[in-house]
Amino acid sequence: MEELIQFDRDLFLYLNNLGNTTWDGFWLFMTEKLYQIPLYLVLLYFFHKYFGLRGTIITLVVVAGLIAASDQLSNLFKNVLFMRPRPCRAEGVAEFTRFIAERCGRHGYFSAHAASSMALAFFTGLSLQKRLKYIFPFMVVWSIVVSYSRIYLGVHYPGDIITGMAIGILLGVGAYKLHGFLIKKYGS
Repeated sequence: MEELIQFDRDLFLYLNNLGNTTWDGFWLFMTEKLYQIPLYLVLLYFFHKYFGLRGTIITLVVVAGLIAASDQLSNLFKNVLFMRPRPCRAEGVAEFTRFIAERCGRHGYFSAHAASSMALAFFTGLSLQKRLKYIFPFMVVWSIVVSYSRIYLGVHYPGDIITGMAIGILLGVGAYKLHGFLIKKYGS
């Protein structure tokens, strides 16, 4: 297990130190949830277009539950179960980290950004793929970029990201199935 943890640290330091000031603004932009609002509005438009008003309301409720579940599960893992220090706080790592985030939380396993973005990617990708041919790969690439931003900024190890993405996939598929059931039962 110690070898895996050391590999995670080494991979983090390698990836994190690839960064440079030219790209800092882009990665800060990609990690900021508020800057993603235009994407969310476009997705909301497509849900309304293809599922109607009732379907959009169902979608909003499912997405709210999805994001709450991914965030709270991440908080449980971070602050109760594992309490693994973030790389920007870890002794033997922090001093070699290129830290450009605005703040550094205490614990990092697993990444809520990775979980929630991948959950949303799978949910929207699966829900809209029959109507929008490239939505699924677009959303997955978007989620990978958001997730990688957390390594670039110096606040998560690759293992935090991979775990978050895996949990996000499970939550996103579950939300997709719940959404489909609710649309059939209560949709327009």
